[in-house]
Amino acid sequence: MAKVLMVATAADHITLSVGAAHPTGFWAEELVVLHRVLTAAGHQVELATPNGARPPVDPASLDLGTPEGIALRDELDAIDAWLASPTPLAEVRDGDHDAIVLPGGHGPMTDLADDPDLGRLLVAALDRDLVIGALCHGPAGLLSARRPDGGFAFAGRRIAAFTDAEELAGGLGDRSPYLLASTLSGLGADVHIGAEWSSAVVVDGRLVTGQNPQSSTATAEALVTALG
Repeated sequence: MAKVLMVATAADHITLSVGAAHPTGFWAEELVVLHRVLTAAGHQVELATPNGARPPVDPASLDLGTPEGIALRDELDAIDAWLASPTPLAEVRDGDHDAIVLPGGHGPMTDLADDPDLGRLLVAALDRDLVIGALCHGPAGLLSARRPDGGFAFAGRRIAAFTDAEELAGGLGDRSPYLLASTLSGLGADVHIGAEWSSAVVVDGRLVTGQNPQSSTATAEALVTALG
């Protein structure tokens, strides 16, 4: 059994390029599926957030007018006690976990992209060749990983992330404060672009990334495989 650290956003809004606040949080399907598949495989999943704040669910990710939305709400209710008591990122020690996993939602673009504690943990995980997973907008958290010289720790690595085309067509559009895939690419990551709204997962060694919510199950299953 592996010990997995799931790092979720604590941000309940993102500031758009026009200056307005837009409600956000974690994307329900992504966190639920990652948690479900990892725990079903027998792995222990610890939740961490900046300052230990409860992660908010992105309201746009829960359509309670559909059976799928209701099922997600039920699964979130079932893990409510777990969601209510995350560990503060600053208290997580290097080497305490076998993997770090980042679900998406636009929230990570706000508080995880420059979180120094997450950056510390990711660089240490890279240096130890631990499993690292990120899904959809979760790779925004990878932006926090900088070497002492300021270099991006994931430069040269193959990464999937929510694409510019998906952001412009079905995300925040041109109101997004930045385009995640382009930002990763600009820092030297080798960003893989799959077909829009299709399941696309990239495995680069022990780094596992998925492009969008449609990639949730395949990303979780690839993480289970990487964990052995």
